[in-house]
Amino acid sequence: MAHALLSIPNLPISSPTKKISTLSSPRAAPRACLNQSPQPPNPSLLTSITNLLWGPSLPPGLLISTVRTAWHSTWQLMMSQLAPSDTSGRYSRPPSRFRWANFSGQIPTALHLYVGLPCPWAHRTLIVRALKGLEDAVPVSIASPGPDGSWVFNDIRGRDSDVLLPGPDNANGCRNLREIYKLRRGGYDGRCTVPMLWDTKTKEVFCNESYDIIQLFNSGINELARNPGLDLSPPALKGKIEEWNQIIYPHVNNGVYRCGFAQSQEAYDLAVNDLFSTLDMLDEHLTSSRYLCGGALTLADVCLFTTLIRFDLVYNVLFKCTKKKLLEYPNLHGYMRDIYQHAHCLL
Repeated sequence: MAHALLSIPNLPISSPTKKISTLSSPRAAPRACLNQSPQPPNPSLLTSITNLLWGPSLPPGLLISTVRTAWHSTWQLMMSQLAPSDTSGRYSRPPSRFRWANFSGQIPTALHLYVGLPCPWAHRTLIVRALKGLEDAVPVSIASPGPDGSWVFNDIRGRDSDVLLPGPDNANGCRNLREIYKLRRGGYDGRCTVPMLWDTKTKEVFCNESYDIIQLFNSGINELARNPGLDLSPPALKGKIEEWNQIIYPHVNNGVYRCGFAQSQEAYDLAVNDLFSTLDMLDEHLTSSRYLCGGALTLADVCLFTTLIRFDLVYNVLFKCTKKKLLEYPNLHGYMRDIYQHAHCLL
């Protein structure tokens, strides 16, 4: 079975139910100053980040060269064009336009999933797709970051047939994601994001909201799944899952972007304090609970995991989430390893 390429370091095996109840005393991190662009990471760290985010789709040498020569200008470009902010400089994520929640018709039977491996929002859809056994029912096309910041399709497959790698657009034969969005009736000039579910029969964007997609994969198309009995959002836990999502999405999933894309010192300080106070709370909760809602893995855990797995190598380094590393949260770190070992067997 093909699995999503994470290229993350091997994680030490630990007892999945063993949690550490006392926190270590990490050294205090210096307060970051927002008006300084992030310093270029060293080549070995860049290689690790590249492997985590892009797999082999972007050669480490190219990334290192780019960072060495144009780190400051590249970062400022990303801040101005890819990080919308409000008047106080706080990052404001635009809402997804195409929502399953707003769809009133019959669920399409010929869906195609578009993802990008660097994207944590797309990563959650790949995990649930694999856990539910929907690989055959919902084919996937994997885009990679283009030089202009868009999602493009480059066929680099053939190195390992058992690993998902960026490749061509298998549904429409397009060169980039924007071309696909423009195929829909009436065209499209908005943000072209992944993950995105495409209806191959009607040539229409069905959904581009990640949480809607994982809900659909979990229970909306069970007749197509190899594991229809697996329920990551059982009725008895729906209330708890929703409560956790109201915490995880704004304060952790989106919280790291609020830190990295903040455009004022005040916005950055607020975002950092909010993020790490939430991580403190989560670490304390996991002292006595294997997963967020008890002993069962749920959609809430999947959503938290895709941020945690990137935290130390990506968000801590590039997004100035430097107050602590995930490694300094013993329960959160063990929880992340637990889910990785569980999901890695199925991906």
